[in-house]
Amino acid sequence: MKKVLVTGGAGFIGSNLISNLIHKKYDITSIDNYSIGSKNNHYSEVKYIDDDINNINKLNLKNFDYCFHLAAQSRVQPSFTNPEESFRSNVSGTFKIIEWTKDNCKKLIYAGSSSRHHDHYASPYATTKYLGEEICKLYKKSFNIKIEIARFYNVYGPNEPVDEKFGNVIGIWRSKIKSGNSLPIVGDGNQKRDFTHVADIVSGIIAIADSNKIHDDAWELGSGVNYSVNDLLSMFKEKFNVNSHFVEDQPGNFRESIRVNDDSLELLNWYPKDRLKDYINSLK
Repeated sequence: MKKVLVTGGAGFIGSNLISNLIHKKYDITSIDNYSIGSKNNHYSEVKYIDDDINNINKLNLKNFDYCFHLAAQSRVQPSFTNPEESFRSNVSGTFKIIEWTKDNCKKLIYAGSSSRHHDHYASPYATTKYLGEEICKLYKKSFNIKIEIARFYNVYGPNEPVDEKFGNVIGIWRSKIKSGNSLPIVGDGNQKRDFTHVADIVSGIIAIADSNKIHDDAWELGSGVNYSVNDLLSMFKEKFNVNSHFVEDQPGNFRESIRVNDDSLELLNWYPKDRLKDYINSLK
């Protein structure tokens, strides 16, 4: 039985990953400080530790096969409000997890970000996720640690934060609909995003963990299809009787994201699906 640590295991992606790992009969431990994660996402088969990743060396966690490092300050706009937290979690926390990995875990899978392909300095979030990748590459080369980077695009799906602060555009809009408010369109709405279902993210990072293949840079986990925010709005309006309005553009709001290569498909036999419209139609 494989022994697995999931950082951020009570969060959106972490809880979906753990659900899959339970079916594989893995021995699973989660560490989460519950700044965003929720105990509503717990599973009885999992050991949950309520603590911060910066305290990893105090927790006596040893002899793990995999660590899926998902814990992070994970949104652009909150990083402008509290850049210190972005650096504490995404840089210092990542450093601590990697240091712990040296002696206690066979392989680390790091949750990178597609913001890597844009201006690293456009937001504290983009900078700190870039630095997290660089620390991974440093330790991979200098200390011969097994580390693989998985770059996530715009992830959506079950357990996503339905929240105006920590939600992505879908989570923000779902929150607005619940409160009976109009949907905000940032800028002109023509910016495009590679919306990737969390089920595909989970299958991708498990494939990375189980594979012996090594990527010189990072595995790109995007659907390979992108939609504009205005396209997304049309889907929401087909499903919900809702109004919309335009708001001023925001810093760090890059114009387009889409998976940059097919390495994950060709080398890992990973095949994501475009599930966006079906998912929106399933919402209540």
